[in-house]
Amino acid sequence: MIAFPNAKINIGLNIISRRNDGYHNLETIFYPVQIKDALEVIEASEMRFESSGIEIPGHANENLCLKAYDLLRKDFDLPNISIHLHKQIPIGAGLGGGSADAAFFLKLVNEKFSLGLGTEELQAYCRKLGADCAFFIENKPLFAYGKGDYFEPIALDLSAYYIVLVMPAVHVSTGEAYRGVKPQEPATSLKDLIQLPVEEWQGKIKNDFERHILQAHPTIRGVKAALLEAGALFALMSGSGASVYGIFKSEPDLGTLAPGYLIFKGI
Repeated sequence: MIAFPNAKINIGLNIISRRNDGYHNLETIFYPVQIKDALEVIEASEMRFESSGIEIPGHANENLCLKAYDLLRKDFDLPNISIHLHKQIPIGAGLGGGSADAAFFLKLVNEKFSLGLGTEELQAYCRKLGADCAFFIENKPLFAYGKGDYFEPIALDLSAYYIVLVMPAVHVSTGEAYRGVKPQEPATSLKDLIQLPVEEWQGKIKNDFERHILQAHPTIRGVKAALLEAGALFALMSGSGASVYGIFKSEPDLGTLAPGYLIFKGI
């Protein structure tokens, strides 16, 4: 069986407070976008994980798909399988690619072996794997809170817009991102700000990581400025970076904005 895990962007990200477990309480809007990996699972005589496409750092045995399968095997009698992941979602970009792979893998195994797991049960497994992993079970625009693993539905449709995604050749570690943040309650919740027209988002909907990351990385700052100069209604860094996206009313002609940028319609 084959699945096609897609990426997400964060429309706004407020770091609200530090938790006793070392994580942070936050609020954000997760929005799925049309950049996809390919994931295949078949039964096999022994467990095997292979990947192609973008090189995945770390040892193959540490991949979230294998960790997800280990969680399921504690509760279900499952056979050995062969997993092949073709990686196209940029890594370390704030796009949730690894979390998407794990969530789609859980859904695929649930279907392939008729485990009968519902949405909440699948999300519970996801919460053991990563903070944003559970989002990809429903895989629709959601307001996220807690660590980013609890959700409320929102009415958000960007299908009439074009989204441009740029991944600068810059690495921003999660540690660097959080070290520069001072948690605080936002003056207005994203749940309210997201109701504004897209044309009014800029300057109101923010990413708390941006202030120090854009200062430390001029390349990222330059990409955001270029998107706005090219006519983006709204531009923001996604997650902890380094990817930056812009939302346009019509398909833009970006010329030499950056190598490897992607343009697609909103979902």
